[in-house]
Amino acid sequence: MPAAFSQIMRALEADGFRQTFWAILFGVGLAGAVLGWGFWGRVNIYEVSRQARLEVESEVHPVAASVGGRVVATHLVLGQKVQAGDLLLELDAESQKLQLAEEQARVQALRRRIEAMQEEIRTEDEAWPKEQKAAQATIEEARSRQKEAEAAARFAGEEGARLKRLFAEGLTSKTDLERGEAEAEQKQAAARALTLAVSKMESEKEAKEKVHQARSAKLKSEMVSLEGQVGTGTETIKRCEYEINSRRIVAPVAGQLAETANLQPGSFVQSGDKIGAVLPSGELKAVAHFPPLAALGRIRSGHPARLRLDGFPWTQYGSVAANVTRVANEPREGTVRVELAVDPRSAPRIPFQHGLPGSLEVTVERVAPFTLLLRTVGKELTGTPQPQSASNVRNASQ
Repeated sequence: MPAAFSQIMRALEADGFRQTFWAILFGVGLAGAVLGWGFWGRVNIYEVSRQARLEVESEVHPVAASVGGRVVATHLVLGQKVQAGDLLLELDAESQKLQLAEEQARVQALRRRIEAMQEEIRTEDEAWPKEQKAAQATIEEARSRQKEAEAAARFAGEEGARLKRLFAEGLTSKTDLERGEAEAEQKQAAARALTLAVSKMESEKEAKEKVHQARSAKLKSEMVSLEGQVGTGTETIKRCEYEINSRRIVAPVAGQLAETANLQPGSFVQSGDKIGAVLPSGELKAVAHFPPLAALGRIRSGHPARLRLDGFPWTQYGSVAANVTRVANEPREGTVRVELAVDPRSAPRIPFQHGLPGSLEVTVERVAPFTLLLRTVGKELTGTPQPQSASNVRNASQ
């Protein structure tokens, strides 16, 4: 019996049992490794955008003509550095300049008239009290003479009455009586004349005061009218200056002319025509556009990303490391804008500049392979739509 068992073992060994055993052991180990990787391994899930490019932090400022006109001078040189306020394009403003000069001359003449009128009003206001004082002194002098005449008239009347009594008593002659009565009448007439003169002087004084008030009011009214014309002329001057300035198209910010229109003196531009764009200096950032299903709720600030520039093959120049900084909350024109901070040191051979296009992949999640498999099966069973830029999977070790 032992001899038969040993013969069986030798037969099994001859049949390759050892090879079969090691093959089974290897298969079990491989299956265990796959299961372990499926449960404990990690893969990166990322979203890809083919609409990505480098931009400066500050937005590019387009420069457009606010009014239409004929070009008389141009300073548009592509790539030229400019400062805010530098003249880029000048349009014909001769008509506005002539109108401005005419209006300035008119306003200057009005102001001189106002100054002369103010001087006239001031002179009259200063002279009127003196004139009033002189008129009052003349009236007072006339009143004094009136009182003196009235006193002489009373005395002459009393003298005439006394002569009349003496004549009745036969103590004086008729000639003396008549002379006394005539003198009394003369004195009384002189007193009445002076009374009328005083009254006339007072009336003339009141009339002159009214004339002065009317003239002063008229001068002030004319001055107000002139000041109104000056105000209107000043606003017209401002409008002319604005129209002239609007025909001087200047750089809105400091930077570099990244785009220029082909304009020469004599060319015509229309209102709103774009004549160029100023690229402000500043740090570069990456900007990408994703479908809403791929970005909203999935791409968040802080997510790492890689930017591959179209003009610089990544196999030769490498890719640019980036991190998400901002994600738009609302789609615009069917896409969601994502902004990222880039690290130029990650690809030192690339000459970074504004406008370089490329593609961007953002790592949005790290999950176990079996979890990813269950998600995929669940989406297939429930019919959940996939994002337009389908998610990509990469092993976390890559």
